[in-house]
Amino acid sequence: MSVHDFDEIRPYYGEEIPEAIRRVVNAPELKTVLDFLMPEADFEQIKKELLKAKTKLDFQRALMDKVLRTIEKKYTRGVTARGIDTIPKDKAFLFLANHRDIFLDSSFLAMKMLEAGLDTSEMTWGDNLMVSPFIVDVGKINGMVTVFREGTPRELLKNSQRLSAFIRKAITERNKSVWLAHHKGRAKDGNDTTDESVLKMLVLSGGKKPVIDKLKELNPRVATISYEWEPCDARKVKELYHSKDGTYVKEEMEDLESIIGGVLSPKGRVHINVSEVLNPQLDEISGSLPVNETISKVAGLVDNQIFKDYKLWPANYLAYDMLNNTSRFESEYNRETKEMLEQRYQNTVRFLGLGNTEIKEIFLSIYANPVKNKIKNGFLKS
Repeated sequence: MSVHDFDEIRPYYGEEIPEAIRRVVNAPELKTVLDFLMPEADFEQIKKELLKAKTKLDFQRALMDKVLRTIEKKYTRGVTARGIDTIPKDKAFLFLANHRDIFLDSSFLAMKMLEAGLDTSEMTWGDNLMVSPFIVDVGKINGMVTVFREGTPRELLKNSQRLSAFIRKAITERNKSVWLAHHKGRAKDGNDTTDESVLKMLVLSGGKKPVIDKLKELNPRVATISYEWEPCDARKVKELYHSKDGTYVKEEMEDLESIIGGVLSPKGRVHINVSEVLNPQLDEISGSLPVNETISKVAGLVDNQIFKDYKLWPANYLAYDMLNNTSRFESEYNRETKEMLEQRYQNTVRFLGLGNTEIKEIFLSIYANPVKNKIKNGFLKS
């Protein structure tokens, strides 16, 4: 496998897109999804619009934007964004993003970019999510870049080299932005900490230039998403609880169920914050440091940006006070917050079929950790 053979991981391009759109239109799954999410929609009219679509953006305007607006209306109290207006139309970026929901994190960012008249980014998705030809087609039309996570050490290295080279070419040669989660998998415990192996993957390409120069070439920005009510919080508690003793094994269709659960669960308010380009901050990291120490410094920089930009909601403050037996932030929440958080916890207990002190602590930590991280890093007064 050549690291420059991108056919296995790349999105659809050119004439592949209208061909794939025709497959999506003829797939029974399309009507099933739209009947469920948008029963009031004119299915035949949407089909006509889709069959006229020739590009990724055509497809997103004809279908994805409608789907995401429906999700926003039915399952959130609104999606807001800050920093989108600082993104120029003629330049590509690497959006290093915190990761809370399999589907919605990158999709809501795309929705806001489309709203602002920007080209949407390509985005990385794990190969474990490619569960049907329909999902593969929809994903690759939308700019999905496949990340292979299984294999021998040699295969994993080759996959990382190929992914790194693809991302670099997308940004520096094709002028296409890329969304990349800063951690492998979702942050199930509410701790948005950067996985250094993701940064190490990025600098596998770029020749013999210094690490900082390789990263600056990608024009990294941090995209931080904050959900008032954590998508799939009950599933995350279940995985964290059973992972402690090593007994947790994913069920066959669990990732698909998490996608559906993330979409359909009430998420309250959602906020996305896009930072300025990190290059000036990267310049402050000494070029004389060893590679591993440089990567560690960059990871800390990304973490700090996320901790700073994460929008705290009333439930975050309440969970922190409950977990720490304090009333420090009592002015930030009310009785309604308490009732809603208790309802989410009881839903979690029902989902697990079990409730105890440890489960409640795990549940509260998911909501409390963003507050803890802000305090620890000086972004919130203790």
